[in-house]
Amino acid sequence: MTVGIDAHVHLWDRALDPQDWIDPQTMGPIARDFGSSDLEAMLASTGLERAVVVQSSNSLTESIRLAQLDPAVVAGVVGWVDLTAEVGPQLERIRDNATVPVVGVRHLVHIDPDPEWMLRADVDLGLAALDREGLCFDLVVREWQLPQAALVSGRHERLRCVLDHLGGPPGLAEDTTDWAAGLRELARRPNVAAKVSGLVSGLAPGSWRAEDLADRVSIALEAFGPDRLLYGSDWPLAELGGGAAVWKSAVDSLLTDLSEAERRRVLGGSAAEVYDLF
Repeated sequence: MTVGIDAHVHLWDRALDPQDWIDPQTMGPIARDFGSSDLEAMLASTGLERAVVVQSSNSLTESIRLAQLDPAVVAGVVGWVDLTAEVGPQLERIRDNATVPVVGVRHLVHIDPDPEWMLRADVDLGLAALDREGLCFDLVVREWQLPQAALVSGRHERLRCVLDHLGGPPGLAEDTTDWAAGLRELARRPNVAAKVSGLVSGLAPGSWRAEDLADRVSIALEAFGPDRLLYGSDWPLAELGGGAAVWKSAVDSLLTDLSEAERRRVLGGSAAEVYDLF
């Protein structure tokens, strides 16, 4: 039986790993620390069993700490390493005394000062190293960076890539034409999967309904198919949009046309395969 897996959560201890991007005035629900016990309660509220914890800062020390979390609820960690430096020694530091496996690496590409960070030659070498290590590369990009993501994933055909948050589609009242074209082009790379996550983190609670997101999820299903889509809550940020349980319920309603086997893929099977969690 497929284990229910939330493929995208964050945990932070701000005393150890400052999260300066959190504005207490506008992000009150997440302006605190979140640990394994909080994660366990969240998973129980959504009916899932384990989660993939994803880095929230470009920090090796944060990744080391995340790799030492409770394996009962954390299936794996997508950490951070400096891809412009030698990757192997950094991974060794993360894996030393780790309690959960490092399953991938992510860099906050969408806010990097270099708008073409992914296209750099030194980054290319780092991505090749990830391929040799058998790790995934999580793509956290904006809509305008989707063509870069397609180029990079095409260069590294054996590197498993996972697009976070469906590539950041436009707001509910905005034109999705360019985003949809970029998403479809990226989906043509068979080594790329995508997370149905983060779509309501910037929306106020009660300001959206599942039906408002139906076109975006439908486009993603058409482009990737359920075999390459992963459910993610983007929790604790999901609290900004009404809560993880509300988001999970919305996704469930948007997947009703799928078969039971296809729903199991999105809600755990795809994550287990992509991140090699078996």
